[in-house]
Amino acid sequence: MSRDKYKKQPPIFFRLQPIAKIQILSAFLTNQTLLREKTMRKAGPRKEGNYTNPCLTMHQPWASLLVYGIKRIEGRSWPAPIRGRLWIHAASKVPDESTIKAMEDFYREIYALNGITDIKFPEHYPISRLLGCVEVVGCLTCEELVQWEALPEGVRLEGQTDFCWLCEQPKKLLVPFEMRGYQRVYNLEKKIYEAAVRGLVPVDGPAPVKFPLPNLRDPFSLKPGSIVASFSNSKASAIEKSSSLSAAIAGARAAATQFSKDQNIRTNAILNSAPDSTSTETRTIFIEDDRIPDGNLKEGSMEANSASKQSDYVEEEGSSSRNQPPTRPEQDSGAPSKIFAAALRGLKPS
Repeated sequence: MSRDKYKKQPPIFFRLQPIAKIQILSAFLTNQTLLREKTMRKAGPRKEGNYTNPCLTMHQPWASLLVYGIKRIEGRSWPAPIRGRLWIHAASKVPDESTIKAMEDFYREIYALNGITDIKFPEHYPISRLLGCVEVVGCLTCEELVQWEALPEGVRLEGQTDFCWLCEQPKKLLVPFEMRGYQRVYNLEKKIYEAAVRGLVPVDGPAPVKFPLPNLRDPFSLKPGSIVASFSNSKASAIEKSSSLSAAIAGARAAATQFSKDQNIRTNAILNSAPDSTSTETRTIFIEDDRIPDGNLKEGSMEANSASKQSDYVEEEGSSSRNQPPTRPEQDSGAPSKIFAAALRGLKPS
């Protein structure tokens, strides 16, 4: 009997036809790409120093108002993880005319408190575009911002969320770049950054604000709790609100909370319609950037505040939307190896 029969055969992968090898490698690389996208989408604020070209996706009209220097406070339910340049990307949801009007009326009213009546609002509010950047110089809680009498009254009224990101030096792109956004703060691709940084032009806002740092040598010195001592023994003067200002604030609050409410409704619908209601496994899918929560204003009720906080994390559990291409199931951490093994079992050696 020949010994050749007992010779150790090479692994099955190396005995496959070339086309089969290509198919397997293609499936493996595709799933590696899906995993990277999943990691980018689910990643929350990273530790200080982990960002190279940080970017934030925002709904319109808030994105353009920030880049045009009209909006000086970006409100979030979590503190700013970066200092310095922050790129601003507009999400894919087309803003309603009523939303645009509500926000423009709001800024007209708060600027009027400081005697500014001539505000040039953007002529257009483009979507799915990289618009420009701002400099994030600090982050305070809403309570601190309201009591900081060194700031104009209009600025103190801008932030009404848990955390207020203080923004200066807006710059816009002469030609906004089309791109897709992600959840929370993420890094721009290198090729997009290199092209965008050459197309920036400074913007003269209606009333630029300079936020003083407690420690000029520490860019993170203007943080929650850093200026409490300066007004701990005195109460900030109350801002008198006219009927028109109160109405503008109410309209802006309603505009800012619409996304959180819609998002929770869509999420509940998906979770309730799952085929296997007894399964405890959360079904995650890719999300479009038109549901990324943002805005400075929140409802006065605890219910609305809770909805605003939940909206930061709802995309990790699952969501759906109108005007969205078919979603693709995300793979778990073992997906590449499972697909690789299944492909091998289904193919015969040449």
